[in-house]
Amino acid sequence: MDPIVRIREYQRDRVNFVLENVDLAFANSLRRVMMADLPTIAIDLVEIEANTTVLPDEFIAHRLGMVPLVSTNCDGAMRYTRDCNCLENCAYCSIVLSLNVQCNDSVAMHITSDQLEIQPHPNEGTEEAGEERVRRSENFGTPVGKNDPDADPILICKIRKGQELKLRCIAKKGIAKEHAKWSPCSAVAFEYDPHNKLRHTSYWFETDEKAEWPLGENAREEEPPREDEPFDFNAKPNKFYFDVETDGSLGAQEVVMKVRGDIPLS
Repeated sequence: MDPIVRIREYQRDRVNFVLENVDLAFANSLRRVMMADLPTIAIDLVEIEANTTVLPDEFIAHRLGMVPLVSTNCDGAMRYTRDCNCLENCAYCSIVLSLNVQCNDSVAMHITSDQLEIQPHPNEGTEEAGEERVRRSENFGTPVGKNDPDADPILICKIRKGQELKLRCIAKKGIAKEHAKWSPCSAVAFEYDPHNKLRHTSYWFETDEKAEWPLGENAREEEPPREDEPFDFNAKPNKFYFDVETDGSLGAQEVVMKVRGDIPLS
């Protein structure tokens, strides 16, 4: 039988679905690919020109690397640096962002991801031609939620009067197997056998197992076991409940659809 996917809830950055007619190994591989094998772009190099904040350079660079950047259609819109023929970072394998903030008020100032600006590439026009740039969306490479009134920006640091932060960032394409900053997912959870018919879980309890370990919503999808039902030693799980939440760099639909092409269904 072919695998069956049933969407139970869908939002821009979150999807909840049921996967049927597959084994446990396939379901787990789906989870691992969504978390670690889908390419996105993230800040990889930070050149700090001025930093008079209370935070050291390395701390700020790490926080910048964890800021999610819009990576829609990253597969075709950007090259890996290792696959590019340029001598240094070019417009086809990198994106340049800058931040230049000074505080002149007596009130503490928040430096956020909204203040990161994409800059023209210094080597633009001299690199080898390609189709990657025409495949990019309008906001490709910008911080997730930038200029969105419904999304809170990511706080990088706070500065007081007389302090400044000036830096230049190079964003590159990568996958989470290299570093977690390239993972498009903030969480991927899946559950199977909510009634524990297969006895894969041993519950510790004091007096009443059912009262101390209440069933979740997924238990409504399956029939509860009968008291007189014999245990089936050959039973295997074939129904899995997924809840995927992205960090916004890729939409939930794009994450699931890309995984479908990365894992063979046979």
